Amino acid sequence: MTHDPLNLLQRPRRNRKHPAIRAFVRETSLGPEHFIYPLFIHAGDDDVPIASMPGCARLSRKGLLAEVEAARAVGVNLVALFPAVAESLKSPDGREAWNPNGLIPATIKALKDRWPDLVIVTDVALDPYNSDGHDGIVAPDGRILNDETVEALCNQALCQARAGADIVAPSDMMDGRVQALREALDGESFIDVSILAYTAKYASAFYGPFRDALDSAPKSGDKKTYQMDPANAREALREAELDEVEGADILMVKPAGPYLDILAALRRATHLPLAAYQVSGEYAMLKAASERGWLDEKRVVLESLLGIRRAGADVIFTYFARQAAEWLTGARK
Repeated sequence: MTHDPLNLLQRPRRNRKHPAIRAFVRETSLGPEHFIYPLFIHAGDDDVPIASMPGCARLSRKGLLAEVEAARAVGVNLVALFPAVAESLKSPDGREAWNPNGLIPATIKALKDRWPDLVIVTDVALDPYNSDGHDGIVAPDGRILNDETVEALCNQALCQARAGADIVAPSDMMDGRVQALREALDGESFIDVSILAYTAKYASAFYGPFRDALDSAPKSGDKKTYQMDPANAREALREAELDEVEGADILMVKPAGPYLDILAALRRATHLPLAAYQVSGEYAMLKAASERGWLDEKRVVLESLLGIRRAGADVIFTYFARQAAEWLTGARK
């Protein structure tokens, strides 16, 4: 069938007709340098698989070193550590969080001894150490105590900085904690330790597998008095403004996928670098659908990460970090 061409001055498809053209007009890049690899650790001698997160485990010291080495081999040089703490070490005030001989400080030192150039991000929050399972200290009437918690978080961040952490990442959502952490760190001359603030951390249903991994779910109540309401967008801009004024170096949106609108709004509102956390529920959904043959794992994972980058993230916390980097570098077909 033949016909006369349409009289079109603009044909956007001309910029899609060849791989070389598509490459030079591509607006968003994705590489191993854009990933932070969250890793679960515990004090045991064996790696313990996490049923709700296929491919992830609570790592022993030996397992952690092997995983970090494999990640570095494909260009991932930023890791975030999350501890599974024995129940016997948990307390209402979470004081194990600033034990200089605890799991996190000891792990930081071991990693830095092996790879001095490895960038280590640490979580600043009490929920792994709190016998109540909350990010903050719980009052007898069930309220989460803001100011008392901030004091504890400063102790925790200082402990991590002394051990060699490069970036501390408060995930607690207490008011005023960024300024308090900056003042505490600077007061001990840790002026080069960065603060990556969980700026817009929502009270999301997508965190379930993470809490399974660390056994850190609240014993009672929920986290809605400190984590953000999923219905709110403008509130995220207020939190971002406060964190920036208080001295944050990087701002975070968590979760990533269901909150790309929030990420894009923060990108328009700030000149600071932005992080986004592709959380455990997002990971679990993609893994489960891929294992059932309903989705092409490589394609959907890389597309999901590219979407997060396109929305404005400079760096992405993702449990797919090593796997995605292998695909991007050709180490895994």
